This record gives sequence, C-alpha cells and structure tokens, in this order.
Amino acid sequence: MEFDLSWPVLWNGLFWPLIRLTFFISVGLLVGNLIESLQWTRYAAKLADPLARRARLGDISAASFTMAFFSGITANTMLSEAHEKGEISDRELILSNLFNSLPTYFLHLPTIFFIAAPFIGSAAAVYVGLTAFAAIIRTMAIVFSGKFLLPPIKEGCLPCRLDEMEKKRDTKSALQKTWARFKKRLPKVLYLTCPIYTLFFVFKQIGMFAWLQGFMSGSASFFTFLPPEALGIVVFHMAAEFTAGLAAAGAMISDTSLTQTQVILALMLGNVLSSPMRAFRHQFPYYAGIFRPRMAFKLILYNQVTRGLTIALVGTAYALLMT
Repeated sequence: MEFDLSWPVLWNGLFWPLIRLTFFISVGLLVGNLIESLQWTRYAAKLADPLARRARLGDISAASFTMAFFSGITANTMLSEAHEKGEISDRELILSNLFNSLPTYFLHLPTIFFIAAPFIGSAAAVYVGLTAFAAIIRTMAIVFSGKFLLPPIKEGCLPCRLDEMEKKRDTKSALQKTWARFKKRLPKVLYLTCPIYTLFFVFKQIGMFAWLQGFMSGSASFFTFLPPEALGIVVFHMAAEFTAGLAAAGAMISDTSLTQTQVILALMLGNVLSSPMRAFRHQFPYYAGIFRPRMAFKLILYNQVTRGLTIALVGTAYALLMT
C-alpha cells in the first residue's frame, strides 16, 4: 500500500486545508465571543424569537439561529460557549444545533443551485426546492419536539435582557474580555482539531474512505424502483462528489435516457446515501474543535439521521405525486 508524503500532497491535502480550517474557526471564535461580550446576541435573538419560543429555546439559541444564516462556525461557537457556561443543557444544545439546519442550508443554497443548474437545467430548481422543503420540515419537527423535550422558558425573558442593552456598555472591557476568552479557547480547539484532521488525512491516504465509498456504492443495487441508468447517477454521487452525479445526470437528460423525475429521485437518493460519511469526514474535525468530541459525534449523528429521514420523506412524497 503506497503512502504518498510528497510536498504537493501534504500541502494540498493537509497543511493548506488545516490552515484554512484554523483561520475560519479562529474568526468564528472571535466573532462569537465579541457578539456575546457586547450582548449583540440579544438583538440577533429578537429576529428568531417567535419561532424559538415555540420550540422553548432560549435567546442564545435564537441568536445562534440568526447567526447561522451568515456563519455556521460562529453559530456553533455561540452554542458551545453557552453550553460550557451552563446556560443551556445538553438537550437544548442538540435541539438548537438541529434547529439551525434551516439557516445552514440556506447559507449554501445559492451555491448548490448555481452548480446544479448548468448540468440539469430546470430540474435544478425542483431538486433544490425539495431539499429546502426537507430542511423546513426538520426545523418544524424541532419546534414541535421542543414543546415536549424542554421546560417552559420564562415569559418576558428576552425583553428584559434587551432592556439591559439601554445601559451604557464598556466597549473596551468587552474587547478585552473577548481577546482573553479567545486566547484561552483557541489552544483547546487546535489541540483537538489538528490531530483529528491529520488522522483523517492518513485515512484518506491509505484508501479507507475510497473503500467505504465503494462499499456504500454497492448498496445502490438494492433500489430497484429506479432504472439502471438512474442507479449510475447514485453511484457517481456516492463514489465521487456531487458534481460527478450532476454530470452523469446532465448527460442522461440530454440523451433522454431518463425523465426529469427519475433524475431528481436519483440525486436525492445519492444525497441520502453519501452524506453521512462525507459529513463525518469533513465536519467532525471542526466540530470536535468547537464541542467536546463525544458531543460533536452526537450532533453529527443526529443531524444526519434527521436529514436522511426528511429527504427520504420528501423524495417519497414527490415520487408518489409524480406517478
């Protein structure tokens, strides 16, 4: 088994991605700590407060939901800081992270659409619309679940905290507090993130992820409700990247081998089957740097289970509607 340790491989596969990851985590930590120190979370929370209150989530969770439209790292940092200070419980942390699936999806929605549109044309709008609808269902499910899994929150809690904002803030003190917390937190983040990312790089080099992708690709043969040509899209989606599945889908639409409905269902199936491993591979290193490793694993697991179930539900409803 060959293990390539040449400089281009190390730079492109390990050092540069780790530098970028560290940079964005550092920015997320700084921004998250600054927002909390200046109490801007109270304003951000006000935007999502009505929906969060229905889910019995506090103002930190509501603020994190708002921030997730701009930065997932900052949103997760806010939750992690609140959890470490005992402001939110394990259960509220998990539900808040799941609650953020909607803004997190919409953060990447334009990129997904403009990548898909050149390959599959009008089918891109349907595919993106269905996956967005699945994200909305996940958020509504969390709102419903929060009513039974979390204790009631105090009425008027958020307005009371917002009233405190009228008092004069010491900006210099807030900046000093932000920098002190950043210097304390960043080494802990790097202590976990760097070794984990390096381990995943080694796994990739020895072919573990390629083997897992090939193993999962074989499961596509069980889905006989799709024609063989559509299964090819699923396999490309799983064995390579999203763009490879789109390229295969575009070719099959062009030569009329498959209908638009079949292409969309194949892409959604590939999405469900390929996402768990990719999410663990790409998200766990940075999640483990923000949250405790055990909690990071649980958050990714819960996210992938709910994501897979809602996409499968929407895909099934779409298939039944189009038949």
